[in-house]
Amino acid sequence: MNKAFLIFTLGILMIAGSCSNKQQLVRIAVSTDVHGSIFPYDPVQQRETQNSLAHMFSYIKAHDDNPDTLMLVLDNGDFLQGSPGIYYYNFIDTLHPHLASSVLNYMGYDAASVGNHDIEAGPAVYRRLEKDYAFPWLAANAVFEANGEPAFEPYAILHAGAFKVAVLGLITPGIPNWLPKTLWPDMVFEDMTETAQKWIPRIQEKEKPDLIIGLFHSGTDLSYGGNPEPYLNENASLHIAKTVPGFDAIFAGHDHQTGIYWVLNPEGDSVVVIDPGSHARFAGELLVELAPAGAKIKSAKNVDLSGYQPSAEFIKAFENERLAIDNYLEDTVCWLAADIEGLDALFGPSSISTLIHQLQLDLSGADISFTAPLSLNAHLREGPLRVADMFSLYRFENMLYVMELTGREINGFLEHAADNWFATMKSKSDHMLRFSENEPGRLAHPYFNFSSAAGIDYTVDLREEAGSRISILQFSDGRCFHPDSSYRVALNSYRGNGGGGHLTAGSGIASEDLSKRVLWSSTSDLRFHLMKNLETRDTLFPDLLKNWNALPEGWVSSASLSDRKLFE
Repeated sequence: MNKAFLIFTLGILMIAGSCSNKQQLVRIAVSTDVHGSIFPYDPVQQRETQNSLAHMFSYIKAHDDNPDTLMLVLDNGDFLQGSPGIYYYNFIDTLHPHLASSVLNYMGYDAASVGNHDIEAGPAVYRRLEKDYAFPWLAANAVFEANGEPAFEPYAILHAGAFKVAVLGLITPGIPNWLPKTLWPDMVFEDMTETAQKWIPRIQEKEKPDLIIGLFHSGTDLSYGGNPEPYLNENASLHIAKTVPGFDAIFAGHDHQTGIYWVLNPEGDSVVVIDPGSHARFAGELLVELAPAGAKIKSAKNVDLSGYQPSAEFIKAFENERLAIDNYLEDTVCWLAADIEGLDALFGPSSISTLIHQLQLDLSGADISFTAPLSLNAHLREGPLRVADMFSLYRFENMLYVMELTGREINGFLEHAADNWFATMKSKSDHMLRFSENEPGRLAHPYFNFSSAAGIDYTVDLREEAGSRISILQFSDGRCFHPDSSYRVALNSYRGNGGGGHLTAGSGIASEDLSKRVLWSSTSDLRFHLMKNLETRDTLFPDLLKNWNALPEGWVSSASLSDRKLFE
């Protein structure tokens, strides 16, 4: 063989060998539960914020130009609810491009998972965005009821140089407990663990990826909500990391918590779970070295985005959209005759709860209304009541249900709410609110899982133990209330589908029977109906239903003053 040819051949082989052994650094950045925090400004509170996708864009740009490290950007769901701007493009301006797709496409996202609040926007919204996104939208365990096929893309294959990164998307399966079937009419939500066990071998065999990432709109604590069973658990991310081999890393979400968890899977391999919180306060970041011999995780952390300035380029790119949103929010709905404080609803009957109760009873013609404290941060002052203020008065896009409940079930509902809400008092120096035992000053349960009633007169005796506190005296119009009689009850769709456990754990109704109790459902959300109701009035005079109170009054009066200071 010619010596020169031999040297040339060896040179080619050496080059080929060095290319095949080349390593590649990859930075994977993840936002989750953004809830419409796009701009560095809260239009409801009218203040600047230190968390937004404008901050995230600066973080991306700071790393994107690094020639030694490729960057992949992912979102972990719950983008389509939680801000007036998103509501505007979901339901008001449906002719122009949706702000969500415009922003995420502009930022160069590579893939995203579907969240429960994305489903809450309804099929007209999420199917439109599925088409408009320039990246795959993932939820392997959301399947069509008719044939069991995935209702969204199950996974994505992303390319990092010569390497393949597989991203499996899963959505929390708790949606049937929170959202009416009309919002997911053709789907069912399967168990996350079983879905991961099904798809990981398929991905490994078909795609042969160099890295497998879980993008799960699901939290990390199986026991949250009081049911630690893994099957159909809404927070199964950490459980999957421990029980399903094949993942290198998993990004969690849904629970609005931040954390980094290192665990071992059944094969003894390390898996990191990154939970980046919510509202673009943090970006989950995974730095991985990819090589033919395998993937090596260099670091895993949550990056505080307040350390970055909001991008002027980003804000400029969407100034027309922000102007349209601001103009919508500044419209006057009616005149407010007196101040309204959302925090009042924690301590007894309040004007904000009265307003919601009256709306629900007027819309439905029901005998009884249930509602929860929905916005402790609402501070509405006498004067013009704007569209923006509607998002303080009612934070969520819930529908209104009318359900049939017996008097005994109504009592159980209120007992469950009181257990979430109130401590057991032994003296007037005790707390009236139930605070966390591990975190002083933090409520033991989310305040949206408290609940009061209108239409009936009742007391809540805080000296009694849980389950024995509620005494329903009569209907507020003087009618007798009977435990064995059936009544029409107005409540929001979250609660009516089992959210918070009031109807299941409290009233004792099986989850599968809840839909049979629904007599009527609104077709528009309660905020929409509230705004339309107020538009018919020149002036809103805040009222106060005094149909219930906590006992003993002297103790409660003292405790409410001291407990209130913890929120100031």
